[in-house]
Amino acid sequence: MAASKRYSLIINPKSGSSATLDGIRRVRDYLHQQGHAVYVDLTQSLQHAGELAHQAVNTRCDAIIIAGGDGTVRAVADATTHSNVPITIVPAGTENLLATELGFDRHGLATVKALQGGKISNLDLGAADGQRFMAIAGIGFDAEVIHRIQQFRTGYITHVDYIWPIVRTFWEYQFPPLKVIADGQCVCDEPALVFISNISRYAVGLPINRNADWSDGLLDLTVFRMRQRRQLLFHSAATLLNCHHRRPSVTQIRSRRIQVSCATSTFVQLDGDPGPLLPLDIHVIPAAARILLPPPQPGQPFAHRVKWANLRNWMLR
Repeated sequence: MAASKRYSLIINPKSGSSATLDGIRRVRDYLHQQGHAVYVDLTQSLQHAGELAHQAVNTRCDAIIIAGGDGTVRAVADATTHSNVPITIVPAGTENLLATELGFDRHGLATVKALQGGKISNLDLGAADGQRFMAIAGIGFDAEVIHRIQQFRTGYITHVDYIWPIVRTFWEYQFPPLKVIADGQCVCDEPALVFISNISRYAVGLPINRNADWSDGLLDLTVFRMRQRRQLLFHSAATLLNCHHRRPSVTQIRSRRIQVSCATSTFVQLDGDPGPLLPLDIHVIPAAARILLPPPQPGQPFAHRVKWANLRNWMLR
């Protein structure tokens, strides 16, 4: 029998459905069956999640298992930056952007496979004026939506909660001129919507930047120019069809450092949570964390992304 190991299971109790609870139990039961020690902690806040991760690192746990949404995963990844303790995920949030990108499912099946014999990979992080993000930062329209939702949020949210804020923001939002400088080069100085991503997809699976790589030491910048409100509809449709990169009003480049400024107060979101206001200086932190991934299919570097994750989650509720 393999030597006993120590695992920290950090759970956000405000996240998840019955399917997620089954996934957490499946992972816990598997580790117990293998004779490993599992230390279970419930988070009280994102800051508390980071504190629990620090404790796990200091007590020399072999790995940290995170059951929560993107915010919880980010807090733990930030707390384990440049440590040798890998993290792995049981997705439990609304979007789970990073988890679905990496091939994790709510049932815990992929997590168990990762623990059985997965692959450890480096995970880059982005830093925005001292605040970290691991999946995607949005500047402008989508950040305005996030801030509207946070004003009334009391716990777990669903995709339905986004509908009215999106409608109101669409009719009320005035796209301000954004000045975007990437590695010293000005790439935009006009009304726009900006995404800075470490993964390929955004909410409801929109392929914002299909070539993004979480471990290449670069951030992927996407700029949608917005001279008219109706352009948002065209950009959204083109992104859904994965052909937006062909539009002349869309710019996509890779960069290590990005500065974004605006003459008016403009919201920013980091992994679906409110971020700092502009101006913003963003840079990549290469190989900041280690992540234990499900084993890939033969001939593939990583496990396949989870397709139609949000539709599956809705059907399980």
